[in-house]
Amino acid sequence: MTSYSCCLILLLFTWNTAAYGPNQRAQKKGDIILGGLFPIHFGVAAKDQDLKSRPESVECIRYNFRGFRWLQAMIFAIEEINSSPTLLPNMTLGYRIFDTCNTVSKALEATLSFVAQNKIDSLNLDEFCNCSEHIPSTIAVVGATGSGISTAVANLLGLFYIPQVSYASSSRLLSNKNQFKSFLRTIPNDEHQATAMADIIEYFRWNWVGTIAADDDYGRPGIEKFREEAEERDICIDFSELISQYSDEEEIQQVVEVIQNSTARVIVVFSSGPDLEPLIKEIVRRNITGKIWLASEAWASSSLIAMPEFFRVIGSTIGFALKAGQIPGFREFLQKVHPKKSTNNGFAKEFWEETFNCYLPDGSKTSPASTSFHKGHEEGLGAGNGTSAFRPPCTGDENITSVETPYMDYTHLRISYNVYLAVYSIAHALQDIYTCTPGKGLFTNGSCADIKKVEAWQVLKHLRHLNFTNNMGEQVDFDEFGDLVGNYSIINWHLSPEDGSVVFEEVGHYNVYAKKGERLFINENKILWGGFSKEVPFSNCSRDCLPGTRKGIIEGEPTCCFECVDCPDGEYSDETDASACDKCPEDYWSNENHTSCIPKQIEFLAWTEPFGIALTLFAVLGIFLTSFVLGVFTKFRNTPIVKATNRELSYLLLFSLLCCFSSSLFFIGEPQNWTCRLRQPAFGISFVLCISCILVKTNRVLLVFEAKIPTSLHRKWWGLNLQFLLVFLCTFVQIVICVIWLYTAPPSSYRNHELEDEIIFITCHEGSLMALGFLIGYTCLLAAICFFFAFKSRKLPENFNEAKFITFSMLIFFIVWISFIPAYASTYGKFVSAVEVIAILAASFGLLACIFFNKVYIILFKPSRNTIEEVRCSTAAHAFKVAARATLRRSNVSRKRSNSLGGSTGSTPSSSISSKSNHEDPFPLPACAERQRQQQRGCKQKVSFGSGTVTLSLSFEEPQKNAMANRNVKRRNSLEAQNSDDSLMRHRALLPLQ
Repeated sequence: MTSYSCCLILLLFTWNTAAYGPNQRAQKKGDIILGGLFPIHFGVAAKDQDLKSRPESVECIRYNFRGFRWLQAMIFAIEEINSSPTLLPNMTLGYRIFDTCNTVSKALEATLSFVAQNKIDSLNLDEFCNCSEHIPSTIAVVGATGSGISTAVANLLGLFYIPQVSYASSSRLLSNKNQFKSFLRTIPNDEHQATAMADIIEYFRWNWVGTIAADDDYGRPGIEKFREEAEERDICIDFSELISQYSDEEEIQQVVEVIQNSTARVIVVFSSGPDLEPLIKEIVRRNITGKIWLASEAWASSSLIAMPEFFRVIGSTIGFALKAGQIPGFREFLQKVHPKKSTNNGFAKEFWEETFNCYLPDGSKTSPASTSFHKGHEEGLGAGNGTSAFRPPCTGDENITSVETPYMDYTHLRISYNVYLAVYSIAHALQDIYTCTPGKGLFTNGSCADIKKVEAWQVLKHLRHLNFTNNMGEQVDFDEFGDLVGNYSIINWHLSPEDGSVVFEEVGHYNVYAKKGERLFINENKILWGGFSKEVPFSNCSRDCLPGTRKGIIEGEPTCCFECVDCPDGEYSDETDASACDKCPEDYWSNENHTSCIPKQIEFLAWTEPFGIALTLFAVLGIFLTSFVLGVFTKFRNTPIVKATNRELSYLLLFSLLCCFSSSLFFIGEPQNWTCRLRQPAFGISFVLCISCILVKTNRVLLVFEAKIPTSLHRKWWGLNLQFLLVFLCTFVQIVICVIWLYTAPPSSYRNHELEDEIIFITCHEGSLMALGFLIGYTCLLAAICFFFAFKSRKLPENFNEAKFITFSMLIFFIVWISFIPAYASTYGKFVSAVEVIAILAASFGLLACIFFNKVYIILFKPSRNTIEEVRCSTAAHAFKVAARATLRRSNVSRKRSNSLGGSTGSTPSSSISSKSNHEDPFPLPACAERQRQQQRGCKQKVSFGSGTVTLSLSFEEPQKNAMANRNVKRRNSLEAQNSDDSLMRHRALLPLQ
């Protein structure tokens, strides 16, 4: 009696659980039962539940041919495993498959039947009775499709640790093992897909996009991940909207308005086909074209969207598709479906009716009354299309291959292969249990599970440690999150020229195993934009900034909306849409377009440039003229003029001028360290040597003429050796300054980048401006002393008097170097050297011309003036001028004395001096006086002073005729004549110097 009661209870539970859930199902008995959840319909009919009567289950509508094919893939895999001699031998797999109708409510209704059956098994009633009608519990579930549905199902199955292997749910939320403990999947999660979408946008250089996502656990996490990836790539999102297949018309209208008014041409959509369909229909109605649709895997090949009548609007779709697999024998299996043969498949009747648009007489569910259905073409969520109030009866002899439906589209098995792989994953987990060796198991102490009494949680344990090779030779193992890492194919929608249908052309792939930057491959030659164009559309908030410019921020606008700003000088950008301009290296400068860097222009006072050539020619001219003068002086070295100018010092002076002209050449050409260290000392020492020679020459003559009576002491003091010693001492001071300068702060070559940005000036860094100041200052000091003596010597005899010319040359020297200081301070670059060269040449030419050109002119063109008589006459004239000046002075003194005594009368300031001529004349007259004596009786000379005129009269008559007169003159001018004698003595003393 007890055994009978137990069996009765068990039968009641079994009947209830068998009847529980959707009435339509595919079911087959076996030793182990696998559950299945597939979207055989796209949705449920809207029905107002007013609760006036017992609520009824809502009706599923819009048949999904692809969903039925996925279901067939599960059945095919189970039958293939059951017939395999190696996989689960002596074990039979059964199945219980339900329709989720693409809704959470229907999926949960089916899931409760799996849970209820497992709950009955947990009572262990087999110990009390032996019931043949007992249905084993479901140890694993294959499904579901949408991520939102799988989330709900996973929460319920996870309570009982029933493993769930999804074939199409890719939401990254499902990787959370704390919440979804028993969830696994054979499809990559959306994290990789969102990254791939961002990579495609970056590849085509788009940065202004809109986003649309399904308002569920698939769309929201997917688009959120995309936003994160877009932000890292500086991709801006113009709008972001949520949609659902259950959105009302007003909500759809608002989303369409946003799309229509947006300037973004690229729209990223994370949604399933049914959720996107209402939006696409409204867009087609408004004929909004010119948009590029970036499709997620869930709708990229959906038959609800990929319809020829929608192509003009969404023909520029680029989407992701799962890697296609191969299922040998599956095509033939699909063709064998028939309501009468498929007795275990409760969905076969409706499939037959929807495929041939007829009804089976014995099917109450599929009678003439029918709703609208939509047909499609591919492995996506497809539907039939056609309405009829009454359908003709089916004959049962219809040919399934004669009708084109998504069910028979097995060219690219993607989701179908994932279903196939999910079933085999569970089978291999059971095989591991079946072949487990005690002591090596996964459970406590290495124990193994009993395959005949296997429980769901044991299967879950083995699934987590699964590792096998599939029929394509690929390794299958779930990671720690229960995911399989897979690759994506990138497809582009084309319009078939044969039948006008939408076909999916594979234009690239995305390899998640590759390193970053090498994962995406796209063959642009295969892409057709809008079905015909090869030109990549533009979807940027602003036009690209060309090379040579950078992106400038516009206040109040997204970062992708910018203005193009030219790169500043010295910076460049060689790429489009550069965020910032790069600085050129130190020795480079940006070109005119700022697209690259070119070497900076090198500038220095070069030999080859016109200015350098001109200065060189002037320096060479100076060297030639100085050499010419030196040659003239050497050739005519014994003439009076050359002797009178102190020829040894003149030679040294000319040599120093040669050095001055030559030193200017060190300032021309590219500055090197050795030229920088040589040019200033060469210039300074050369000029000091030159000024020293002039100073010694001028001062020597001046001291001789200033002396009362030149003696042998003067001659010894102003001998040649002492002159050269003084020149050496003056020059030695400059040499010491230069040595100290070169030792403490030597000049060096310097590349100056600061004066002008695009030019490098190669100049000499002087090392110490103070040292340069001392060098020039000392030279100017000597020149000032020379100028003083020259000015004081301006009234000496003409043959000795270079003072006028020296004074003028010193004035030129001072003007040049005083002008040099501000010019040197205000110029830069190569002009600094040019200024100094000009100053050196100007000062050198001034000295050469003023001191030597007049003498060369007399030597070459006035040889009559280059005689000893001319020199003596000039000296005598100077002596008489001095004597007259002394006589006038004495006369004025005497007159003042006579006036004070009151005995003198007024007299004129004129006097006459007669020089007696004897055979022993102590003061021989010059040759010019002799010639004049032959021509006239006397030689008179007038000398003008500030207080009057003195007439000097030299008489050369016979002594007898003029004896008395001479005596009177001597008597009257005895005192004055003494002073005149002193002057004549100087003339006599100077004759040997000539």
